[in-house]
Amino acid sequence: MKKPIENREDLSLLVHTFYDKIRADEEIAFYFNDMIQNWDEHLEKLTDFWEMNLFGGKMYKGDPLKAHVKVDEHFGGKIGPNEFGIWLNYWSQTLDELFEGENADILKRRARKMGTFIYMGMFNSRTKE
Repeated sequence: MKKPIENREDLSLLVHTFYDKIRADEEIAFYFNDMIQNWDEHLEKLTDFWEMNLFGGKMYKGDPLKAHVKVDEHFGGKIGPNEFGIWLNYWSQTLDELFEGENADILKRRARKMGTFIYMGMFNSRTKE
């Protein structure tokens, strides 16, 4: 039975379930699996990020745009809208499978906005000389 997202434990379940799908996807898994050395640490950091984003927690430390630009540079600027679309589809699918309610809807909207922001930041970093 689906429930609302109410706490960090719910976000941790979301992040872990979502990245299980990402890590198994034939089209985009290698971007993640090649770059992330410590998955446990990374998943905790992402849980911190989404907790801050949804509930205002202060645990997250990092710069998502800088991290994604680095990944894009590593792969020769080949990350495009298709990869972001796959990511967003898994995100929405995982939210729909596990949760319902306002916080789930908020996380879908924020992921779309963040995906656009990060993709445009990566694209703009490619054109700098």
